Amino acid sequence: MIKSINHDPTTLSQKAVPATPQDRQTVIDLLDTLKANSQVCVGMAANMIGVNKRIIVVSMGMLPVALINPEIVLKREPYSTREGCLSLSGEQQTTRYKQITVRYQDQNFESHEQPFSDWIAQIIQHEVDHCEGILI
Repeated sequence: MIKSINHDPTTLSQKAVPATPQDRQTVIDLLDTLKANSQVCVGMAANMIGVNKRIIVVSMGMLPVALINPEIVLKREPYSTREGCLSLSGEQQTTRYKQITVRYQDQNFESHEQPFSDWIAQIIQHEVDHCEGILI
């Protein structure tokens, strides 16, 4: 189901709690909401639809991919950039890393560890920040 976008900095700045298999509907809602906003958004975290769980979705080519309970375990090659967010107005300066490795679960709650780089890595870092309650 397509959900409305949360714009409340108070709830967006709360650290998310781990997701469980009972949160499968939130994963589906988040994927649907990202697809509905694909013209203006390349990634989303569950708190952007009002659910305080560690779930993110990222556009990777034609299909959005869900990363559940994501944790960045390695960062390489820092750089400075400006980012905007669908939940907030304007852009902010931030530091990102060109290469990252992420430990996460897929929609079946199977564990993975995978490297990402460049644009996809930047999107993931932004959405993981949402899980940590960091607003950009």
